[in-house]
Amino acid sequence: MPPGAGKRVAFYAPMKPPHHPVPSGDREIARNLMGLLGASGADVQLVSEHRIYDKHGDVALQADLRKAAKAEAERLIHDLSAADLWVTYHNYYKAPDLLGPAVARARGIPYVQIESTRANKRLTGPWAGFAEAAHSAADAAAAIFYFTAQDRFALERDRCGNQIIAPLPPFLPLEDLPAASSLDGPMLTAGMMRAGDKLGSYRIIAEALGHLPGNWQLDIAGDGPARSEVEALMGAFGGKVRFLGQLTREELSAAYAHASLFLWPGVNEAFGMVYLEAQAHGLPVAAQNRPGVRDILLPRPYPEREDGPEALAAFTASLLASPALRTTIGRSAREHIARNHLAPAATRQFWDVAAPLMETRA
Repeated sequence: MPPGAGKRVAFYAPMKPPHHPVPSGDREIARNLMGLLGASGADVQLVSEHRIYDKHGDVALQADLRKAAKAEAERLIHDLSAADLWVTYHNYYKAPDLLGPAVARARGIPYVQIESTRANKRLTGPWAGFAEAAHSAADAAAAIFYFTAQDRFALERDRCGNQIIAPLPPFLPLEDLPAASSLDGPMLTAGMMRAGDKLGSYRIIAEALGHLPGNWQLDIAGDGPARSEVEALMGAFGGKVRFLGQLTREELSAAYAHASLFLWPGVNEAFGMVYLEAQAHGLPVAAQNRPGVRDILLPRPYPEREDGPEALAAFTASLLASPALRTTIGRSAREHIARNHLAPAATRQFWDVAAPLMETRA
């Protein structure tokens, strides 16, 4: 019998609902989590699409969001269908869960969080109220699942009572690996084109390409408001860089299946779903050694970010120069993903923690 069979799960994502029209890694993970729980036999209900998100630290906006959230919580307390477990994905200082703790407490059901962060430095400043709310929500959770070692430290440091802090490695919503790449096509980059950290990764790529010898080719999958800036960064390379635009899942999978390697530095990535996808296809990854990112990459030496784009270029060049090396690393990467980052492993780890919470309640 599937581990979630007969379980009724209330699911909520305060930062971005799973059906939000703007694609992002956060939305993708929320969808994958709902799919994972449903595939394990549980009846998963998205209980609210109420968004609680303050990007800029606007105290007046936070007050409005609190007021609206209170009304939504009261509605759910009265109208929520019977549930055995409440799961909130991504509670943090810009998007605290203002619904789950109140509703779960009122309805007498266990409350757990997946990817919750504690940021003590935000307890002062423009997000202070929301940071405190995120901490309070984390305190209310019977269990918190973390994706990376970077998150685990603060969660264990500020653990509330007998709260369970448990790993849930990032996963692909697949039972088996996709087809292996031929490893004989262009390099591949895939990332949204927006200001901030994503544009920071594109800047590093452009600088690294300037140091990359040989007759290389790079395909870039992605789009966004900063596309013109990314195109300007790559302008000096002419036809050696090709822009594929925003791809469907099937189109991106086809791009992975013919690429020689995956190039993405990973500036301030929590971990990066694209790394899982690329490695599942057997692509060697050219990334910098960064927190979060290193947790999901095949364990091997990666260039340090302090060594800059030159080191990333040298690392990439070594992969391009050796088809045999790419094949060996790619095979190991697929084994790494199959062992640690597919749906069956995630399903076991989630229910091993969550099921006893519901049994205790019963």
